[in-house]
Amino acid sequence: MLGTKRGQKIDQYFSDYVVFDLETTGISCRIDRVVEISAIKVEKGQITGEFTSLVNPWCPIPYAASQVNGITDEMVKDAPAFDKVLAEFLDFAGDRVLVGHNIHTFDMNFIYRDCETFWGKIPENDYVDTLGLARICLPRLKHHKLTDLAEHYGISTEGAHRALNDCRMNQIIYERLGTELEKAQKHLKKCPRCGKFLLQRNGRYGYFLGCSGYPVCKYTENL
Repeated sequence: MLGTKRGQKIDQYFSDYVVFDLETTGISCRIDRVVEISAIKVEKGQITGEFTSLVNPWCPIPYAASQVNGITDEMVKDAPAFDKVLAEFLDFAGDRVLVGHNIHTFDMNFIYRDCETFWGKIPENDYVDTLGLARICLPRLKHHKLTDLAEHYGISTEGAHRALNDCRMNQIIYERLGTELEKAQKHLKKCPRCGKFLLQRNGRYGYFLGCSGYPVCKYTENL
């Protein structure tokens, strides 16, 4: 649903959601463009639909990007432009909660930027970033990349870095994290200011507890 207010980042499990992923020409939402978007719709914990499309970025795809995601100029030359594909994705997602890995600082910024460019409005959907959720549920895991979580749960990483394959991995991971969160909530402290979970962080003066809502909420506690 398009509007003027960004949805909230929520560290919670939902049984109805749309997990999505983007592949892009690079990591900057200022200058880089989307070359693929995929999504999986889940209702009551069960997959009910899939959406995927390559996107013509109308610019050359850098070699470094193609090395990561395997998408080349030849593959996207006849693909639709992103305004058409993005409209189809938004229709597919509806007003459901969006789920993705590292979307808080990456994917959502591309979505917001392009929606504002095309239509002057942005999606108001709330969203869950499984990167942040994994840091809450699995604090002892050394790394929390999508492939690290897949390996932790014994999920195949074949085809990683193509959007639909990453969505399929992330959907399973989110379901597992939902179970982890249910167990962990009994022991996790919540921020007295905003109610989000407190995470253990390492700063200049050692470990401390910081709000998972940072940078919106900057609450900290000494350990």
